[in-house]
Amino acid sequence: MTTNNKTTSEVLFIHQQMFQVLDAGRLTKFAMALFVALFFVYVNGVLLFVLWSKPVFKETPRYILFAHMLLNDSIQILLSLILYICTLAFLQLAKAVCFLLVFAATSTLNNAPLNLAVMSLERYVAICFPLRHSEIATRRRTCVAIGVIWITGSINFLIDTLFAVVTEPKSFHLLMFCTRERIFIAPWQADMYLAFNVFYFVSVTIIIVFTYISIIVAARSVSTNKESAKKAHRTVLLHLIQLGLCLTSFLYGTIERILAMTSNSTLFLDLRYLNFLIVLLLPRCLSPLVYGLRDDTVRNLFRHYFCYRPTKIKPIRNNKGNV
Repeated sequence: MTTNNKTTSEVLFIHQQMFQVLDAGRLTKFAMALFVALFFVYVNGVLLFVLWSKPVFKETPRYILFAHMLLNDSIQILLSLILYICTLAFLQLAKAVCFLLVFAATSTLNNAPLNLAVMSLERYVAICFPLRHSEIATRRRTCVAIGVIWITGSINFLIDTLFAVVTEPKSFHLLMFCTRERIFIAPWQADMYLAFNVFYFVSVTIIIVFTYISIIVAARSVSTNKESAKKAHRTVLLHLIQLGLCLTSFLYGTIERILAMTSNSTLFLDLRYLNFLIVLLLPRCLSPLVYGLRDDTVRNLFRHYFCYRPTKIKPIRNNKGNV
């Protein structure tokens, strides 16, 4: 009984501290972050509708992978926003709900670099094996690759979940502050989490660098389509840049733990806001700008649907783009 009263007092004290530091200026910053997140989710939604509106997009592997990246980033943005609101408001959730939110957030975070690797391999096949591209990069194999991405991206958290079910099966109804770090029960889980992240990025970096060098070599070949090779070269280079942006998202938790060491609650909330906006949110918002709006066909359709012009669109006669 004493423990419950103590816990209640601690929660009330935390909420009191929160209301003391949440002034109008910080609420404005939060509103700005909310607007940025929802705006880019809307942009991603329009691009997804564009990619779903034409059969040629639904049958082309690179557009299928791009649509998956948009969907994955949109889910990541929304879940990051929900978790940020929960931490900002010191809101406690049932452990089962927290597991579900963190599972989806962690999986989509891991999916981002893996999807970039598959996109780079697709461009590599298109340039280095143009005659076999339609045979190798089929719609079915692309969907299988997306399934493998989700399985690979969720392995780490599935292990954590199974460990929690075995060791603490009756704790899933308890309330907790929902963060990735609070789900760790044993020290080895944090080490495994770091090991998986290193594995993801080392593997993806090797794949993207390999495809980048291979496309450069292929571009110098006489038999290669120079224009297509040049576009693919730029695209894979963007994949490498996007991979670097993904790395910043993985550093979010580490930066959060460092910031938590400060004793000034006002400074902590300001730095946490910048960490959330710059390190976690903005890299996820760049995908439609980096990829979709570079493609002439997608860009024209995006302008049409984004502004909602009730005029007929000319049918797509070719599949030239540079995603």
